[in-house]
Amino acid sequence: MARIRTIKPEAFASESLAAVSLSAERTFFGLLTQADDHGRFRDQPAVIAGLLWSLRPDHGPLGVEDDLTQLAAADLVCRYEGDDGKQYLHVTTWRRHQKINRPSGVRAPACPHHEAAGSSETSRQGRRARSEESVSPHGVLAEDSRQTNEPSANREPAGRTGFGEPSPRAHGGLTEAAVTPQGPDLGPRILDLGSIPSGGASAPAPSPTVSAKQLIGEYVAACAHRPPEKVLGHLGREIHQLLGEDIAADHIRAGLDRLRIKGLSPSVLPSLVNEAMNATPPQANPRTPYRAWTNPADVESAYGGDL
Repeated sequence: MARIRTIKPEAFASESLAAVSLSAERTFFGLLTQADDHGRFRDQPAVIAGLLWSLRPDHGPLGVEDDLTQLAAADLVCRYEGDDGKQYLHVTTWRRHQKINRPSGVRAPACPHHEAAGSSETSRQGRRARSEESVSPHGVLAEDSRQTNEPSANREPAGRTGFGEPSPRAHGGLTEAAVTPQGPDLGPRILDLGSIPSGGASAPAPSPTVSAKQLIGEYVAACAHRPPEKVLGHLGREIHQLLGEDIAADHIRAGLDRLRIKGLSPSVLPSLVNEAMNATPPQANPRTPYRAWTNPADVESAYGGDL
């Protein structure tokens, strides 16, 4: 399966590649995409021609064989026989130019000429040994530090050595007299959290503020169905403007109740609030006391003599 490989700009100025033909150079670049993560591939000119030259029928297996011969002569690839009796090839400069992050498993035997058996394992052991040597001073120091930091049964925890039981004195050298009353009418200098200040003067508790959002919530809760968002947005702007004029929330609530009962537009909310604030209650109309009808005693005087 073809893989994504890198080609350095220096490859086009390589003297080794300049010593081979253009078709051999193209075959070499193609082998970079077909080789496994260790730079190895089957030495089969017919297969390589089908993979790299499928759209160039004029360059078949014979041309690829000539390319491989040129590349082997320039020491760009190494052709060898594996332990299984099959032919393989290996890109000799693979590890110099291709950096594989997570190489896959071995698919072809190692090249006996350029990859000695166990060379990769030996190099890993050498790198591990060099890394251990480079960190050995720190490793000894880390071991000493672990021994130093390990708590023991007879050792005080860090940061408490030399201290006995907690000091009874207050912070800053304060004495008991510092928290006692300084006079008959004065309270203590330092008060406990939650204590009530002494003295007759006290600030009045601030009146709770009501927001437009809270009034909108009350209005929606009183409705049988939630009004449209456009209506609520318009209503919120009207309420916000009324609150900005320091109109009492109770008056706004009264206007909202009338608006909800009558189903009117939010635009009339200021008029309904004004009606709730300033409307004069209707006075009782004076009425004549009810008297049962009786026939007049003097008919002429009552009806003028005409019946």
